[in-house]
Amino acid sequence: MRVALLAPIAWRTPPRHYGPWELVVSMLCEGLVERGVDVTLFATADSVTRARLEAVCPCPYEECPELDAKVWECLHVAHAFEQAHRFDLLHNHYDFLPLTYSRLVATPMLTTIHGFSSPRILPVYRAYADRCHYVSISNADRSPELPYLATVYHGIELDDFPLQSGPGDYLLYYGRIHPDKGTEDALRIARAFGMRLVVAGIIQDAAYFHERVEPLLEPGKAEYIGSVGGPRRAQVLGGAYALLHPIHFEEPFGLSVVEAMACGTPVVAYRRGAMPEVIADGETGFLVEGEAEALEALGKVGRLRRTTCRKWVEGRFSRQRMVDDYLEVYRRVLDGGQ
Repeated sequence: MRVALLAPIAWRTPPRHYGPWELVVSMLCEGLVERGVDVTLFATADSVTRARLEAVCPCPYEECPELDAKVWECLHVAHAFEQAHRFDLLHNHYDFLPLTYSRLVATPMLTTIHGFSSPRILPVYRAYADRCHYVSISNADRSPELPYLATVYHGIELDDFPLQSGPGDYLLYYGRIHPDKGTEDALRIARAFGMRLVVAGIIQDAAYFHERVEPLLEPGKAEYIGSVGGPRRAQVLGGAYALLHPIHFEEPFGLSVVEAMACGTPVVAYRRGAMPEVIADGETGFLVEGEAEALEALGKVGRLRRTTCRKWVEGRFSRQRMVDDYLEVYRRVLDGGQ
């Protein structure tokens, strides 16, 4: 089986720190190579992989301000489709733009929909639903207007997130600094609970950070440590008493939630989006409706077993399981989508 994986180019594959889509593509790519699949990865030129790497974009456009994102997106997607005849399957992780190329080639295409940035992009997915196969990353993120071949949950490399047996002495917020992710809520919840909060993630909304988040930071009580990647990520996630995930949007999945639980850290999250699919309520964390319920849930976190959090992730969100699921989807696509 010859598979082309089309990765985003906002960040490197795998990312140096932030880049959830690129991270998922990297884990899938390396897992497929381990299974003996002939994989070609279309990504940035500085990407790291054991597959065959094809690249026209020299570096991630989020890290190289001189690059025009739209220009390099077009070149990147075109580069993949100009070689489509070489592959049995194109697996698109680049959102809706590649769909518009799909009728120009004979090679079947599978698209993993990593989320909908806006309902305004749905017309593209509807227009190419007769040509492309769609996979959702959670049942909660499915649009009733689209047909889906399967839901495939993201998987993580479990060895990168070792279980830390004892609870830490701080709360953690780990994610984009943006109103959607509820950074300000986490700060208020932690202050009310009386436990230090560590805030980690990229600043995606600078005005929100400076106006709503920064005034609530205080040395020893609430500290921003920037974007965290590599081995330090597991240390920060695993060392927490609990992860606060007070989201204000219908989140399609939530990799940081799974990574925290893999380390044994329970999660207190607002009941939005895919959270009921990702968290075992009352076992690996708590699903709550607002700040008052979050505060109450934090008082119960000490009753949860960190080993239960780990076993939950091992059974549902491993990289191996994700690769197995995608291989089954690939077979279905190559059999005509049955």
